[in-house]
Amino acid sequence: MAGSGVQRMSYDDEEQMLETPMSARFRGYLPVVVDIECGGFNAKTDAILEIGAVILGFNEKGHLGVEQTFFQRIIPFAGSNIEDAALKFTGIDPYHPLRIARAEKDVFEDMFRIIRSALKTNQCKRAILVAHNAHFDHGFINAATDRHALKRNPFHPFSSFDTATLSGLAYGQTVLARACEAARIEFSNSEAHSAKYDAEKTAQLFCGIVNKWKSMGGWPGN
Repeated sequence: MAGSGVQRMSYDDEEQMLETPMSARFRGYLPVVVDIECGGFNAKTDAILEIGAVILGFNEKGHLGVEQTFFQRIIPFAGSNIEDAALKFTGIDPYHPLRIARAEKDVFEDMFRIIRSALKTNQCKRAILVAHNAHFDHGFINAATDRHALKRNPFHPFSSFDTATLSGLAYGQTVLARACEAARIEFSNSEAHSAKYDAEKTAQLFCGIVNKWKSMGGWPGN
């Protein structure tokens, strides 16, 4: 009505107010499941050898599941440390002549770009790291970001979802293999300690917990 002082919303304004299922469920954050295989425990000095990242999405029934998987083997950065014990544990040979690997900076730039695209699609403001013992992987991501002065790191700088904690609550197990077993997720110890395999299993575990909580009435959203 003219002179009333009331402004009507435009279509664009209304569209901006709409929330996607993902942004509504996680308060504007997009969970991205990450696993890193590395040459030791020190994020600043030890090499990242593999990284897997799984982007999640909701299906038409409102169930959370795997939507996209990113995986890359990484060339150890110059001057990095690699412990023999770490290689024995993971079974990775970083110097194998047939190993297809790329520079750490290029890998992280590509991964960040893919995640930022998923953020836009899901209308989320930041990615939030999901990992088993998340502080470990978070430390390596932040160290690589600083090492290469990477811009626009999509991950929240310190917040994360830790599936070791969540599975301890949901299943009474904190080891990934045992938590998967308790959740009735197939897990192969011979394939474990590959960043792709562990990231995908961690993603299944996280999605299972989120979906189970919804089915029990713990999340009122549709």
